[in-house]
Amino acid sequence: MSIVQLPFKSRFSSAPDGLKLHVREYGSMLDPGVPVVCLAGLTRDSADFGRLASALAAGLKGAKRRVLALDYRGRGLSGSDRNWKNYSLEIENADVLSVLAAMEIEAAVFIGTSRGGQHTMLLSATRPAVIAGAVLNDIGPVLEPRGMARIRAYVGKLPEPRSIPDAVDLLKETMSERFNGLSEADWEAYARITFTDAVGRICQRYDRNLRKPLECLDLEQPLPTLWPWFDGLRAVPLLIIRGANSDLFSAETLKEMEARHPGAEVHTVDGQGHAPLLLDEDTINRICAFVAANDSAAPEDY
Repeated sequence: MSIVQLPFKSRFSSAPDGLKLHVREYGSMLDPGVPVVCLAGLTRDSADFGRLASALAAGLKGAKRRVLALDYRGRGLSGSDRNWKNYSLEIENADVLSVLAAMEIEAAVFIGTSRGGQHTMLLSATRPAVIAGAVLNDIGPVLEPRGMARIRAYVGKLPEPRSIPDAVDLLKETMSERFNGLSEADWEAYARITFTDAVGRICQRYDRNLRKPLECLDLEQPLPTLWPWFDGLRAVPLLIIRGANSDLFSAETLKEMEARHPGAEVHTVDGQGHAPLLLDEDTINRICAFVAANDSAAPEDY
C-alpha cells in the first residue's frame, strides 16, 4: 500500500488560559464521512498521525473525511506552559474541549494513542456526546508500573540527535527490544516524525519539563485506575489496539476491557510494543475500516 501524504492546514486556537494550541487539519468540513480527531501520546504530537490521517482523509475503506490531529500544550507547534504542573490530564482535556469548540466538532471518532486514549476515556465523562466512536491505541484503564518506570527513565532526558542516522540509532537504543518487527525504512520514518520539523531540521518537539509530573509519581504504590472513564465508552463503537510487546498495556487489562465492552474489536500489532506507531498497512487498513463502519450510523448533518 502506498499512501500519499496529503497536505494539511495548520490551524491555531486558544486554550482556556490563552495558551496557543496547534491543530493539523486534513480534508474539509464538507467531506461526507464522520470527522476524526487524533490525540497523541505523552511526548508525541500531531506528526505521528500523518500517514493515517492522510489515508482517512482520502477515503481509504470509505468516504473522504475531515481529520484533526492535535498538539497538546508543550508539544509540536503549541505553546509551552511556564507552569509544568499544567501538564496534567485535566488541564489538557480542557484544552481538547476548547479546540473541538473552535473547530466546530460536534461529534467525531477519536483515535487516542497512550495519553490520547486516556483523554478519549476522560471525554466520556467531560463531554460524552462528542464521541461517535473510539480507537484506543495501546492504552487501558490500568497502567503497568514497569512501563511507566521505563517511560520516566527517558522523558526529557534523551540527547538531541545530530542527524537522521543518529536519531535512528537513538531510537533503536531505547526501543528495539520491544519494536523488533520494524524495517530500516520504518525506523527512519519514525526518526523523522520524532526529531524533525516541517522543513526537515532536527529539533526538540516537546517541552522537557514534561518529565516533572512523571518524577512525582510513586511507582512503589498502585497507580490509580481509570475504569469509570472506560465504562463511559460502553455505548460507542470501540477498537482496541495493543502492541504484542507492550509493557504498559497488559493482556490481562485487555481481557477485562473486552468483558466490560463485549462489542469491542481488538487488533494486535506484532513486533511492536508501547505504543504501535500506526504506520503499517494492516493497522491503517483496520482503523480506516472501523472508522468507515461508523459512517452508516452517523447523523445526516455530519
